[in-house]
Parts: sequence; C-alpha cells; structure tokens
Amino acid sequence: MPCHPARARQLLKKGRAVVHRAVPLVTRLKNRTKAIVQPVRLKVDPGSKATGMALVRHQPSDSITVLSLFELQHRGHQISESLTARRHMRRRRRGNLRYRAPRVLNRARSAGWLPPSLQHRIDTTLAWVKRLQRFAPIKNISCELVRFDMQAMQNPEIDGTAYQQGTLTGYEVREYLLETFGRQCVYCEAKDTPLQIEHIQPKALGGTNRISNLALACRSCNQKKAAQAIETFLADKPEIPRHIRKQAERPLKDAAAVNSTRWALTQALRSTGLPLELASGGRTKYNRERLNVPKTHALDAACIGEFRVLKGWRRSTLHLRCTGRGRYQRTRLSKDGFPVGYLMRHKRVNGFQTGDLVEAHVPSGKKAGTYQGRIAVRVSGSFNIRTDEEVIQGISYRYCKLIQRGDGYGYIVRPQMTSHKAQSMRPALNAALFHPQ
Repeated sequence: MPCHPARARQLLKKGRAVVHRAVPLVTRLKNRTKAIVQPVRLKVDPGSKATGMALVRHQPSDSITVLSLFELQHRGHQISESLTARRHMRRRRRGNLRYRAPRVLNRARSAGWLPPSLQHRIDTTLAWVKRLQRFAPIKNISCELVRFDMQAMQNPEIDGTAYQQGTLTGYEVREYLLETFGRQCVYCEAKDTPLQIEHIQPKALGGTNRISNLALACRSCNQKKAAQAIETFLADKPEIPRHIRKQAERPLKDAAAVNSTRWALTQALRSTGLPLELASGGRTKYNRERLNVPKTHALDAACIGEFRVLKGWRRSTLHLRCTGRGRYQRTRLSKDGFPVGYLMRHKRVNGFQTGDLVEAHVPSGKKAGTYQGRIAVRVSGSFNIRTDEEVIQGISYRYCKLIQRGDGYGYIVRPQMTSHKAQSMRPALNAALFHPQ
C-alpha cells in the first residue's frame, strides 16, 4: 500500500522493511504477512510525446487523494529517425548489388498494425501499468479517451445534421491552439491571462476560419489589431509575423498520433482484466480549472473522471524517460547511411552497462564529491554520470557502486508544488513510495 515517505524511512530505519526496488522506491515489509489495504485506482492520460499517470485513493464524500504521480516520456520520434537511418543504410547496400525488388512487396501487415513509433507508446504505457500493478493494490483503471477532430481543425465551417456538436463545440480547436502557441498571446507573449481566438489574416481582408489562420491573443492586442493585416500591425517587428505563420502551419502530427492509438490503448488496458473507466477530455479540463490545478500530464491524469475534491496533488512527479536497452547496431552511420565509426562489441565494461543507476564517491581531485545518476560506459573504464542537474564526465569505474540495473528508462524527480517549502526541498529518489504487502 503506498505510504508517506516519512513512514517508509521509519520502517527502513527500524529494520521492519527492506528495499525491494530503488527507483521508484519500493519497500517490502518483513514482519507482516496479511494486512488490510485500500483499493487504489490508476488514472492514465495518454499523449503523443508524454503520458501522465496517477495513483489515487477514493475516500468518502466523493473526494480522492493523490498517492503518486508519474510522467512517461515516449521516444517515438527517435524510433522513427532510427528506422529512417536503417532504411538509408539498406538502400546504400542494395545499390551495390544486383537489382532486387523492395522488401515491402512481399510483406503483409496484420489487422490492427501500427507503425513502430506509435506501437511503442502503447507498449510502454501497458508495461508501466503492469509494473504498478505489482507494486500497489490497483483495482480500477481510468483512461482519458481523447479524439481530436481533424476535419473541424481544417474546416471549422463544416455543418449539417450529420455533424452537429453539443456544448463542447470548438473545444478541440481551442485546445489545439493553446498547445500550439504555448498558452500565451502571440503578439505580446502575455501569460496567465484570458486569451481570445484571433484571425491572423482578418476576415475583412479575405481570411478564413481554417486552423492555419487562427491564433491566440489577449483582449488588448486583439482590439489594437482589429482588421489590420499582421504585417501592418507588426511593421516594426517583421520577425514576429514570420514566426507566427510558421508556428500556425505546423503539421498535426501529435493529434494524428493520439487519434491512431486511442482505441488500441483502450484494448490494451482492457487486457489487464481490471475494470476500465473511459472519461472525456472536457471533464478533465473542467476539473483542472475548477480546482485551480496546474497544467501537467501527471496532474491531468489525476483530474480524470468525476469527483468533487482532489487532495495531495502538490507532490513531486517522477519522470520516466524511455531510453531503450541498447542497440544491436555496432556501426555509427551518417545521415546518408554510410559508416562513420564503430561501437563496442560488448555492452558491459567492468560489470557496468549504459543505463545502470550508480552512486559514485570520488575522494579527491577536481571532481571530488558524491554523484548519483545514470551512467554511460566506455571501454577505458571512464564513465559519464547523468544526474538531475548535469552530466559529469570522466568518473572511474572504481568509484562507482551499483544501485539498480538499467531497465530501459531514465528517472528524474521534479517538484510539483510552487510554495516556498516545496522549492526548498531537494528532490530525492524516494518521491514515489510503495509498500506492497
């Protein structure tokens, strides 16, 4: 059962518990075989680049308490780039041999096939759901079922009885603009102020309601601009109109990724055998604004579903960054697929492997001190250690002590709350604590 960090420290100090896993810190009780635990709900907020997860416990009077917050950073873009590099290398090799038909001609895709960059999002999310099931008594799962209306984004004038919407009309467009322009005015960069939808090219000058012609502006800038062209309104700052148009015409890759994986993720979560609750994005935004909760992936997950009071959300978030477990490729390639260098033939050096979590005590020298983080190994035995703040290079393996083997993820703890007390606390590895019975 998840507990407070202070409670876990007391149990470890008294010898009543042992460390089962370092990050996230999981402790196992030694003097208890049976105990009463409260049911815990796992909430998932799927996204294109990051997925938020929150462990919560329901309490009487329709309130929930946040126990742990997680943010899973995907690497779909990196997978796509790796596949492109592999394709270039194979194309170069194929050009040196006799003609062979492309491999795609004799490959059949199964039903429900997704590109590897999208399948990765589902696999990593499901892997962490199953991992958290082993650490906490999860009895229910809540997931936000998001659908971005691509047709309405491209053509907001669409109408007809087959395409009528209710009270959330325009919600997808507004949310897309908020994400695109960083939730600030495009003209004065004002934040934390009510924003209005602004036509970059005014309708009086022939502008349309297409998503590429929409932006966000505060009330004062919107009134000052009126029906002027953006180049006229910002004649003394010619670089801003070019930046706004370039930002407004960005492709809808993130929205397409969420639309393509939403039902596949739903089926994957149902395969766990736990009751699954699907909630709308409108309800999540309503809860977040009603409770004045900051906008993050992890806190969005906590705001999923119907409840009245949210407690304990001012806590640190454990960021899980997908790094992979290494690669089979032993040759570095240029952007055109030509070899430019060679990698190590063995992954382990002096008992350590890239991705392991270590603690290094350097007794003397310019780098004297204690460092804790993820390492990158070299054949020479001089490693790099990535901490939460920086990368320390040239640490000998003799000073390193293994804490946890690499599991394909990097871990960073970042504080969530903004009070003076929270900012004065140094992030520690025991931000997410569990007590499985």
